[in-house]
Amino acid sequence: MEHDALIAQAQAWLAEDPDPDTREELARLIDDGNHAELTARFAGTLQFGTAGLRGELGAGPLRMNRSVVIRAAAGLAAYLKKQGHDNGLVVIGYDARHKSHTFAEDTAAVMTGAGLRAAVLPRPLPTPVLAFAIRHLGAVAGVEVTASHNPPRDNGYKVYLGDGSQIVPPADAEIAAEIDAVASLTAVPRPTTGWDTLDDTVLDAYLARTDAVLSKGSPRTARTVYTAMHGVGKDVLLAAFARAGFPAPDLVAEQADPDPDFPTVAFPNPEEPGAMDLAFAKARETDPDLVVANDPDADRCAAAVKDGGDWRMLRGDEVGALLAAHLVRRGATGTFAESIVSSSLLGRIAEKAGLPYEETLTGFKWIARVDGLRYGYEEALGYCVDPDGVRDKDGITAALLLTELASELKAENRTLLDLLDDLAVEHGLHATDQLSVRVKDLGLIAAAMRRLREQPPTGLAGLRITRTEDLTEGTDTLPPTDGLRYTLDGARVVVRPSGTEPKLKCYLEVVIPVAAKADLPEARTRATALLTAIKRDLSEAAGI
Repeated sequence: MEHDALIAQAQAWLAEDPDPDTREELARLIDDGNHAELTARFAGTLQFGTAGLRGELGAGPLRMNRSVVIRAAAGLAAYLKKQGHDNGLVVIGYDARHKSHTFAEDTAAVMTGAGLRAAVLPRPLPTPVLAFAIRHLGAVAGVEVTASHNPPRDNGYKVYLGDGSQIVPPADAEIAAEIDAVASLTAVPRPTTGWDTLDDTVLDAYLARTDAVLSKGSPRTARTVYTAMHGVGKDVLLAAFARAGFPAPDLVAEQADPDPDFPTVAFPNPEEPGAMDLAFAKARETDPDLVVANDPDADRCAAAVKDGGDWRMLRGDEVGALLAAHLVRRGATGTFAESIVSSSLLGRIAEKAGLPYEETLTGFKWIARVDGLRYGYEEALGYCVDPDGVRDKDGITAALLLTELASELKAENRTLLDLLDDLAVEHGLHATDQLSVRVKDLGLIAAAMRRLREQPPTGLAGLRITRTEDLTEGTDTLPPTDGLRYTLDGARVVVRPSGTEPKLKCYLEVVIPVAAKADLPEARTRATALLTAIKRDLSEAAGI
């Protein structure tokens, strides 16, 4: 972009920017003639997709800021009115990140100015409370201002429709078109009053539903260590545990309260190396039955168990299988569903129990739409255990259900690891891993996908690839998506660009038959070696 045109574009943006913080930031960049930084902010716009918006906070159309949020809200309002929701209610929730409350209030103002009704949750609360509130209040849409487990400098904007599920195509493209049609911010009415700020009634209704995920009279004895990862989960999880009659969790004090700077972790995601270190230190002190973690907006749930002499994180696929087995044992009926990147073990558990099973594309926006859904999960620590209440992943109810399972096993003098061993003997050892490459240049991801398509591997780790599927063409059961799926003799690999972060993600699974519990150590050793070799060969094939 030519320097003069770039400066003119930045000055036009500055003239409309309602936020003194980003105005000051942008004015300084213009005054300094910082061409590189201005280009980084004005070389396009944040794209509104099925994850809504997510990006780094800052001035300009390629950052998250009030100008971008007001345009997004105006586009959503225009879309809702075209759908016939002239006087519909839009519920707005927000987390405790920088600017989240401001973005929520801006959204409420835009909705009110457009003639819709708006209601804002009373304070920063878990995302599942917003997903619950949409259906509970009969809203036509919901907005959650959150960047979930992204780095501290990010924020985001997640949109739900009236069924309580996140948007999917074609709604995302239709909303994006309405956002693009917003000519200038001065044309967007933003009254200073006129919307409701909800009280705790909706939160109380959510908490009342959390009891429904547990069995009446089940043991409630498991002791937990809990970390909120500097997010908004603590108060709601503690209230839910108290209602259920579980022992009060021991808190990781350094991470218990909301802090938008996430000072104790590099990434506020329980899956990231080091994020659980403080929780493990607390567990070594208190020797609980289970460690439970939420991500910052508490829609994900992580768990760790004592394995040998120390604590280890359970993989999302392990928790997914444990919860499924628990629900089967309780006599659950309905469809079990998961995304294509999650372990095939769920399908085997459902088949053995005579339950319907479905695979979807990645993301709860797809899982939540499965007909007759009873339980859905995704390997990225997302679990939907009460689809009638929350049609999205919910880290609070998942934590309750997992702690109930740990309590039941404790009463039998068993652990979660014992149940995982049982599942491996019954269905084969399903071992999963991930090769995840974070990049600064998104072109590297496109290049890796192109290389895999143009020079497809014929085998990985000495296992022959028996089937290669390019998911951009869709399948009999899946709509098109940018991804590749390889079926091997005793293994499966899915490769896809992340929808929310600058990452290429490769999901690996190997399945090894196990005749008896005594064979498990050897099977695990073999599985680890195979996964390591698949990672190595896949890296080479993709050029990453």
